[in-house]
Amino acid sequence: MYALVNAVVHTATDRGTVEGAVVVDGGKIAAVGDVEVPDDATVIDVDGDHVTPGLVDAHSHAGVAEWGEPEDADINEGTDAVTPHVNALDGFHPRDEELKRAFQNGVTSVSARMGSGNVIGGVICSMKTYGKTADGMLIREDGMKAAMGENPKRFHGEREGRQPSTRPGVAATLRETLMAAEDYVDRREHARNEGEPFERDLGMENLARVLTEGLPLRVHAHRADDIMTVFRIAEEFGIDALSIEHATEGHLIAEEFAKRDVPAVVGPSLYSGAKHELRNITFETPGVLNEAGVKVAIQTDAPVLPQQHLDVCVGLAVREGFPADEALEAVTRYPAEILGIEDRVGTIEPGTDADLAVWDGVFHENGTRTTHVFVDGEHVFDRANDAVDPREAFDW
Repeated sequence: MYALVNAVVHTATDRGTVEGAVVVDGGKIAAVGDVEVPDDATVIDVDGDHVTPGLVDAHSHAGVAEWGEPEDADINEGTDAVTPHVNALDGFHPRDEELKRAFQNGVTSVSARMGSGNVIGGVICSMKTYGKTADGMLIREDGMKAAMGENPKRFHGEREGRQPSTRPGVAATLRETLMAAEDYVDRREHARNEGEPFERDLGMENLARVLTEGLPLRVHAHRADDIMTVFRIAEEFGIDALSIEHATEGHLIAEEFAKRDVPAVVGPSLYSGAKHELRNITFETPGVLNEAGVKVAIQTDAPVLPQQHLDVCVGLAVREGFPADEALEAVTRYPAEILGIEDRVGTIEPGTDADLAVWDGVFHENGTRTTHVFVDGEHVFDRANDAVDPREAFDW
């Protein structure tokens, strides 16, 4: 049991910011605010520092595309443009250096996913950034990865000479696969009703979850026209559980997001226009979408940006118009709600996981650093004792 006392606690709930203590017991938040500290608690006096929920990145490849490895090491099963049968959990490495740097800098949960090389990439998993095994770090399977635009065109059309090589080809591949999944669901239901044998298919079973069980479709899309294609296809197949990942040109069609009540997981915006579909990249996007009433989460797309710099991305978005009073929610409560894990993480309230970050200032302001981090109630980082001088740690 721990008690963080003399804290400014940003709960990311309707309670807002309170002063007092956070009591942690059995891996969960036990009490918050002006509360009595149990006699048997290990007391950490944070001396007026700020306590927030552990940050949540709703779009990451941490643990799957490992630190120092080729970017596509385990994130794209490139043998086919359609791979709904694969699961990011099976490629998640708990000792990826990216994860260590993440939790030491306050990022305690990520949605780890397959890459965007395939039109359908596979099952996505929300994971803790600290733990011994992938199974122990798993929060839940939170979606099915899909991708539009230049990446699947390049991976399959340009490199392999097969569909898709164009944007219409990407859309057709997605439609064909969803149609096949609909037919699979119908055949499966008929076989069950008639008591007939049925040959299962892992990929189709996973896509059936998208069509009939509310497993969200999470679609990589940068350009506004690609985003509108996603909206069109989702409506054709009755897919309501949907999020747009990156949303680089989302600010151009913010009203379309709002009209459909589709959330945007925006970023990485600290990036150059390295390909044509990024030519309108700007940190103004989160603010414009927010103003239109869209639920916005800010992401790093690690390792495109280092996972540890999620707070920096928030600060730059605030500089360019994102409301400062919602900055914390954009990397705590909102991504948790988008991922469907808000019962576990993203807020500080009794019963939620004790994932906490203590900061020596406002978390997204330049110069602020973590002083303590907790994951599942375990004190995983104490800057006074755990910080490493990079001059001493240099690997010759």
